[in-house]
Amino acid sequence: MECTVSWTGASGTRSGMGFVAETGSGHILAMDGAPDEKNPDNGGRNLAPRPMEALLAGTGGCTAYDVVLILKRGRHDVRGCSVKLSSERADT
Repeated sequence: MECTVSWTGASGTRSGMGFVAETGSGHILAMDGAPDEKNPDNGGRNLAPRPMEALLAGTGGCTAYDVVLILKRGRHDVRGCSVKLSSERADT
């Protein structure tokens, strides 16, 4: 598995902290930083999920995928699956 993440924040773009990830399967995921009121040049514009949110969403997606796959392999009648995640960033 591979992924390439490129910064899109060069001068003239909409957000100074925007990134685009291209996955090995050819899909694109846009990410953007949170706005920084104290120093707007260091922040994003809230145009896409934050990179840490994308990581959390990927973790939830992997978990849900495994649960549904295991249940289907067990020939259960799966009608829905929802995973709710919450996290806290470390201070340092």
